[in-house]
Amino acid sequence: MKNEIILRILDNLNKVILGKERILENVLIALLAKGHLLIEDIPGVGKTTLVKALAKSIDLSYKRVQFTPDLMPSDIIGISIYDKDRGGFIFKKGPIFNQIFLADEINRTSPKTQSSLLQAMEEGEVSTEDDHYVLEKPFMVLATQNPLEYQGTFPLPEAQLDRFLMKISLGYPDKKNEIAILKNNDIIKNTCEINPVATKTDIRDIQDEVSNLTAHDDILDYIIDIANMTRNCKDLKLGASPRASIDLLKSSKARAYLYGRNYVIPDDVKEMVVPVLSHRLIISSEARMERKTTEEILHELLNQIRCK
Repeated sequence: MKNEIILRILDNLNKVILGKERILENVLIALLAKGHLLIEDIPGVGKTTLVKALAKSIDLSYKRVQFTPDLMPSDIIGISIYDKDRGGFIFKKGPIFNQIFLADEINRTSPKTQSSLLQAMEEGEVSTEDDHYVLEKPFMVLATQNPLEYQGTFPLPEAQLDRFLMKISLGYPDKKNEIAILKNNDIIKNTCEINPVATKTDIRDIQDEVSNLTAHDDILDYIIDIANMTRNCKDLKLGASPRASIDLLKSSKARAYLYGRNYVIPDDVKEMVVPVLSHRLIISSEARMERKTTEEILHELLNQIRCK
């Protein structure tokens, strides 16, 4: 049964990230919805360990790239090199040609290099001067970024942020789980203990099942009402795009599947609003002066909207 596969993946993730069950569910939701995930948090809370555990749980090819100011687009996509034996250029594929690609500290590199991910994230393809490549599915970009207040960061442009299905934050563990981390740190960090519990075929099949889930017209109206509220909110300078509405539906379907349903309910949408929309919105200068956050604004809007 497919839900048993998901439970086994979650069990693996819970071995390395303690006390964050709801957040780990969102990681799986992003995967099942064929989306990409942005993890914004301070260093040292387990972001990289989480991604490695996910890749090992599904037995997918995995590559981590540390993003730095001197990183070039060719370091991500690949480069054409001259082969003297063939008497011509051959394309040497870059790390983006892995099914799980981790862009570590993505906001420490230049916007030029950040933008090299756009085509792969949107279309699952990579184009070069001489050829065109389709990336093997399932394909997922997971990016970590430090909070923007940290020195040496380049804020991701809106077009790049809009490609991420959702943004999450692990946060600090509570005291009980931090004690467990101190006692078992070597075991937790050793992802060699993580064994594959699903194949790429399993994940592709589940992704197809998620896409085929039923969403009533009332659910679609509810999603559009939420998007329109963000576009007409005085506290927001930039509201949700049509792509954001699509991603909200996709993630709501994935959450329904995760909870064993083949149809979407309003609670699925409500739970996905903040992780799917918060990073795509721009707060107005007046709301910023009042120290409002996108999360607070979205909760205020949700209180004003009812699903029919």
